[in-house]
Amino acid sequence: MQKLSSRRETFLSFQPPAIGPEEIAAVTETLASGWLTTGPRAAELEERVAELTGARHALALSSGTAALHLSLAGLGIGPGDEVITSPITWPATANVAVHLGAKPVFVDVRDDDLNIDPQLAVQAVTPRTKAIMPVDLAGQPADLDPLLATGIPIVEDAAHAIEAEYRGRKVGAIADATCFSLYATKNVAAGEGGAVTTDDDDLADAIREFRLTRRGDGSLYDIRVAGFKTNLSDVHAAIALCQLDKLERHAAIRASHVEAYDAAVAELPGITPLARDPRDRHSLHLYVVRIDEEEAGADRDAYQRALGEENIGTSIHFLPVHTLTYYRERFPDQPALPVAEQAGREVLSLPLSPAHSDADIADAIAALRRVHAGFAR
Repeated sequence: MQKLSSRRETFLSFQPPAIGPEEIAAVTETLASGWLTTGPRAAELEERVAELTGARHALALSSGTAALHLSLAGLGIGPGDEVITSPITWPATANVAVHLGAKPVFVDVRDDDLNIDPQLAVQAVTPRTKAIMPVDLAGQPADLDPLLATGIPIVEDAAHAIEAEYRGRKVGAIADATCFSLYATKNVAAGEGGAVTTDDDDLADAIREFRLTRRGDGSLYDIRVAGFKTNLSDVHAAIALCQLDKLERHAAIRASHVEAYDAAVAELPGITPLARDPRDRHSLHLYVVRIDEEEAGADRDAYQRALGEENIGTSIHFLPVHTLTYYRERFPDQPALPVAEQAGREVLSLPLSPAHSDADIADAIAALRRVHAGFAR
């Protein structure tokens, strides 16, 4: 990639969706078919996700949050129960436990990849622990084997990791339930949507019952459970199906851009990407770096502001959930988690999307170099 020496003229969005004429045509065809709600395209999406992951069941849902929620509900999680999870995640991971009356128990993360520390997770298990929810941050699978060895149900937050593999096994066919997001920025972007995969027949049946309150038994209808409204429409499923068709092409673009970032940040003291385990397949959903204030010459927030002035969009993945107002006030006895808290001050996500061109990423790298040169004098 050519190094550009001047400020970008237009703003580079952090993670725009890679949508083309195929998705537009698929939506138009779906609208013309008369299926606006859940129908044949949602069913096809479930078949494709099951095939991709190797799981026995795939259930399409309205969001990744719904996938987490119904997985816990299907396991019978409720008041008095505890769910161990990571603080470096979007708050939805913890919110779903709270919505069911359970207590999220945050344990610290590993310093290299910021995924949940499995040893600390195992140590946090109590008789009230009814599930462990690891997060595959940025697309790096969490270290699942030590968690599975506990015998406690594992609900994997794989919102970033639909293409990932852990130790040669596809994410989606390892945990008791694996939850994917199809949000607009994800590797498979439906706009809104999610999916759960599982090999557990009973759990799959429970999630099916919960995801939609159906009218059955003719005019004298009945319901067996107090269900929700979390089904995925065929319109969104049609978009996701097109995205699945482009998965390999998009993965190659992401890999090329990550390679360019890796080469660039290796030359910038104080800017370090999150670790990627060579034993696994990383889905390359995010390119997260940590900004060491002393070595890089300024803190993360200063870098984010300076990159914004260069017309480069960035984001933060993530601020530690246990430090946010609701969780700080609701669970005041939460112990400090120093690794997560330090990371929350340092992480910055650089632009990464198959919608970006090589020139876009070259612009981002050139801007990062200029900002670093200005701060690290």
